[in-house]
Amino acid sequence: MRSSRLQLIVGGALVAVVVLAALFGPWLVPHEPNRQELERRLEGPSAEHLLGLDELGRDILSRLLVGARVSIGVGLAVVLLAGAAGTLLGAVSGYFGGRVDTLLMRLTDVFLAFPGILLAIALVAVLGPALSHVVMALVVIGWVGYARLVRGQVLQLREAEFVLAARAAGVPARRILWSHLLPNVLPVLLVQASLGMAGAVLAEASLSFLGLGIQPPTPSWGAMINAGRGHLLNAPHLALFPGLAILATVMGLNFLGDSLVDALDPRRRRGRRV
Repeated sequence: MRSSRLQLIVGGALVAVVVLAALFGPWLVPHEPNRQELERRLEGPSAEHLLGLDELGRDILSRLLVGARVSIGVGLAVVLLAGAAGTLLGAVSGYFGGRVDTLLMRLTDVFLAFPGILLAIALVAVLGPALSHVVMALVVIGWVGYARLVRGQVLQLREAEFVLAARAAGVPARRILWSHLLPNVLPVLLVQASLGMAGAVLAEASLSFLGLGIQPPTPSWGAMINAGRGHLLNAPHLALFPGLAILATVMGLNFLGDSLVDALDPRRRRGRRV
């Protein structure tokens, strides 16, 4: 009980800080993110530049704040698009069953046969490095989890009394799915969305680290780590602070997801009362 509340508080605080940085970061930056001071390159943290300067003499704190918008924006876009596609396909598959279910589930098996990040790398490499292509690739590999989750929930609910009563009353299948089944699936979707967003943020950073994400000079946490890996001995702050930003974001989203599982799963709530 206490650990769940602690996870909720810590996770919510970390996510709130990152979201605020994404929303207001471009107006809060202490320095122009792309302004170069080559004579001071690789300078460590100081009162003027709290997190130091990178290999081109750019303020790391300013670039982290602007880069938060990229990470959160990609995460939200992937969750919304992959969640919508996966929810639709999973609901149709679970409700109608038969050949429709077989076809859609074999399609998910095909996608699950490939390692997700490798498939994303291949797609971005073919399409070209761009933020929209990163989102598209992550949606392609991300919808499968939502589809399988929703299908399992709908399979359990489609024989429930309220669904059978709606069928007997002649309610169309589309309305049953939208008004009766999806609202009952929403709690588990929220948990999946929080965990899926953490995965999307990490995947975007990985693709940017490989040079397949957003292109310079736009700041990206993954690209900042890639630029700093050549200076780990003489200027470790170049990779340290972007790495900590990714760590805090992913950890906050995971904590939030775990606390949502405890809050929304009735079996866990009953177990705590015993």
